[in-house]
Amino acid sequence: MPADRNAALAIAREHFGYEKLRPGQREAIASVLAGRDTLVVMPTGGGKSAIYQIPAVALDGPTVVVSPLIALQKDQAETLSSQDAGGAAVVNSATPAAIRREAFENFEGGQLEFLFLTPEQLAKSEIIEMVRASQPSLFVVDEAHCISEWGHDFRPDYLRLGEAIETLGHPLTVALTATAGLEVRREIIERLRLRDPKVIVQGFDRPNIRLSVEVFENAADRLDALIKKVDWADKPGIVYAATRKHSEEIAAALAERNISAFSYHGGMTAKQRSPIQEEFMADKYDVIVATSAFGMGVDKANVRFVYHYGAPHSVDSYYQEIGRAGRDGEPAEAILFYSSKDLAIHKFFAGGSRISEEKVRRFAEAIESGADVAHLREITGLSKAKITRLLTRIEKKDSTVESVIDDEERAHAAELKRIEQMRDYAILTTCRREYILRYFGEEWAHAECGNCDNCERHGVAVHAA
Repeated sequence: MPADRNAALAIAREHFGYEKLRPGQREAIASVLAGRDTLVVMPTGGGKSAIYQIPAVALDGPTVVVSPLIALQKDQAETLSSQDAGGAAVVNSATPAAIRREAFENFEGGQLEFLFLTPEQLAKSEIIEMVRASQPSLFVVDEAHCISEWGHDFRPDYLRLGEAIETLGHPLTVALTATAGLEVRREIIERLRLRDPKVIVQGFDRPNIRLSVEVFENAADRLDALIKKVDWADKPGIVYAATRKHSEEIAAALAERNISAFSYHGGMTAKQRSPIQEEFMADKYDVIVATSAFGMGVDKANVRFVYHYGAPHSVDSYYQEIGRAGRDGEPAEAILFYSSKDLAIHKFFAGGSRISEEKVRRFAEAIESGADVAHLREITGLSKAKITRLLTRIEKKDSTVESVIDDEERAHAAELKRIEQMRDYAILTTCRREYILRYFGEEWAHAECGNCDNCERHGVAVHAA
């Protein structure tokens, strides 16, 4: 770190109880203290919160933290409020008006250092005006990969954050995510309008997780192999399934073998999902069988395996999900039970996500005729997410209908490329760990890891790091 190194370390110890900072943290904090917009890609558990908390205390002016996870916001705010960090408050759709008003008054008056907001709040002009009156010196976007419209964690309101940052006078901006390959990083930088950002990618090598792929063409054989593997494996563990139906079928099949397993998916209500997650976190049962709806913000140290019944749509998604295994540093296992049909399904859905040239032109005509947002869905037949996407594209400087159509084509091509990269991982014959680390742009000293199925097949010894 530069001249601020000693001050930053003192803040880390005195305000947050950190005895030392990790290499990725040190570099990122130094970047922020040097006044640079910073994008940090670091796996969960790598200490991303410290990257904005320490500079927030060091810099004059309050800090806005944007995150889609209300429960995690509350936990972070409560922790910060118990520390000598300047106080924190959370404002979201469930916050009563009186408490919201008090939070903004305290934030503007300097009684609060941290204000946690959901991206939906910053889509409201009155909220933007109250935040602008507070003159924040630091703007933090957590789970920044949610701005990628082709990712499974996409949040339409994240597309508005770049505009919000500019409206606030572009305070120093920090974007944090646990998963973002090169294409997603480019999206984050472009959409948040980061200025000459320092990009830090670190901590992706998880040598304690054994990586392997088992290939099947027969659905019954694949399901049977998965059930047997879960039966034999050390527990607790997570099984990811592509569909709600599969998650329910697999959980039922495991229960028939007297394995305590529960299904978890987006078709369930929050009231149904919450106790399942809480019981799993408390080691009350062994296996959770989930769609991608499960996992963001989940940090359970002793997960011994993450198995995938079918390939996710991208390496970004796959790595984020297998990264929930072995966070205690003990041996863990990640197996992809793969069929070539998996990615054909993703290509089908990618085609459905694409907005045709005809619909783009119809949308533009509706905007020109004065249609408001409330009527755009009725006029065009597009979903809320697609309407938000097109509005963001059209509102870009020097935008034309043709440029919006080109943007759609490029985004679709990028999604197809990510699907092919996932396929490449599945059929790989060389080191799987090397492939993943190179995908994320992290340098690695070895050509082979010794802890994946391909290295074991070649007789390569395990590397410790």
